[in-house]
Amino acid sequence: MPDDLWERIAPLLPVRPPRRHRYPGRLPADDRAALRGIVYVLCKGVSWRDVPAERRSG
Repeated sequence: MPDDLWERIAPLLPVRPPRRHRYPGRLPADDRAALRGIVYVLCKGVSWRDVPAERRSG
């Protein structure tokens, strides 16, 4: 994801609430990596399971 596109999109994302101390759940995914995967799926027309692992994890 180009830096200029990320700079335009990042301010539109909601602020994450603080994690609970007890039962915090799983760590949230990186916003930029998640968006990169979403854009890949939309551009390529594939399902999420067909996205290469390096596209999903940043």
